[in-house]
Amino acid sequence: MLNDAINPEVTSHSDSEVVSVRGSSGGLKVRGSSSSVQSLLQSYGSSLRKPRSLGRSLSSYLNHTARLEIVHEDVKMSSDGESDPPSSDGVQSPVKVRLRNKKISTEDINKRLSLPADIRLPDGYLEKFNVIGPSLFEQPISRRLHRVSLSEIGFGKLETYIKLDKLGEGTYATVYKGRSKLTDNLVALKEIRLEHEEGAPCTAIREVSLLKDLKHANIVTLHDIIHTQKSLTLVFEYLDKDLKQYLDDCGNLINVHNVKLFLFQLLRGLSYCHRRKVLHRDLKPQNLLINERGELKLADFGLARAKSIPTKTYSNEVVTLWYRPPDILLGSTDYSTHIDMWGVGCIFYEMVTGRPLFPGSTVEEELHFIFKLLGTPTEHTWIPTWFRFSAEESMSHCYFGNLGRRVKTLPDTTSIFSLPEIQLEREAVRPTVPSRRRSLLF
Repeated sequence: MLNDAINPEVTSHSDSEVVSVRGSSGGLKVRGSSSSVQSLLQSYGSSLRKPRSLGRSLSSYLNHTARLEIVHEDVKMSSDGESDPPSSDGVQSPVKVRLRNKKISTEDINKRLSLPADIRLPDGYLEKFNVIGPSLFEQPISRRLHRVSLSEIGFGKLETYIKLDKLGEGTYATVYKGRSKLTDNLVALKEIRLEHEEGAPCTAIREVSLLKDLKHANIVTLHDIIHTQKSLTLVFEYLDKDLKQYLDDCGNLINVHNVKLFLFQLLRGLSYCHRRKVLHRDLKPQNLLINERGELKLADFGLARAKSIPTKTYSNEVVTLWYRPPDILLGSTDYSTHIDMWGVGCIFYEMVTGRPLFPGSTVEEELHFIFKLLGTPTEHTWIPTWFRFSAEESMSHCYFGNLGRRVKTLPDTTSIFSLPEIQLEREAVRPTVPSRRRSLLF
């Protein structure tokens, strides 16, 4: 805190109107009215001792601050306790930083608060930061001040988003198509109902805790979280459709080139998750979102699990039946990344043929379909060879050879469609197949 960090020796000079605040390690000079600056430092320093009034104290600080010239100095102390005299050669010390004429820009604030580049700041917000001064702006930002700043912009508030259409409804949540007033972009609003006694579902807590740390071009982005007494709303980026809808729109037969692009992006996003010890555990076409550009993104991390969290066993009540591996169907709770790779194989088959690979209606029927195609396993053949391939290794398969080398070296947050040689092919319009439940193999 300002008053605790500095033991002030305040001296007023009426001729230059400079207040000098000296401490054992440095100094701060503020040009302006001595009485107003002294009261400013006292009021702002005391407000920092009260966390609950931080937003109010910051606004008060900004409203009462005049146009100041702030000079930070790293004052070297001599043996007698006084500061060293200034250099006689007139050369300014390299440690002295003068920010007198610097203006804070929107880009500076976006970078400071990790905001999207297209965000529209509220009226007067940029002026506030210019009044507070670049020197304070460049100090390390606390978690509480970061939250206050985001709240002042409009994050965490329902009124920031406009509901447009209802996209779907489940047991715990309803998903709406919406629009952000901050960026004017479309968003997906996942509104989770909160029970008075039970609180937020564990799936919602798990999804938030994982997605806030997963930043990848092939993983859906969580923009905002809004918590009220009745609901918890998660604000995601909006994508046009999921893979199931995409299959339906093209008559359950996707262009073979597009299948390759979708599969590569699925493996790319999954590889990122697995490198960070995260299992998705619910891969299926409905949880793979696609936009008009052809970008595929993993979504719905409600059943995901961080492997780094110590636990003896996992639940076997995961993964939709059609995409669940046989060991999980038989009740195994000791599994790893292969639980996701089995789902990748099933989805790949479904994209190529337009039909699910193992469309069982019960666990017994699902196992029957698997064993009929792959054979009943023995102790020596229990784990198929392809189970041992990771998502990272699969991306280097010769099947993806014609995509080029550059697609495998892109930064995590860069889309594969940033490369000019990667383009989505136009899908042929075909009549929709009435039933997708029947496999072509059974």
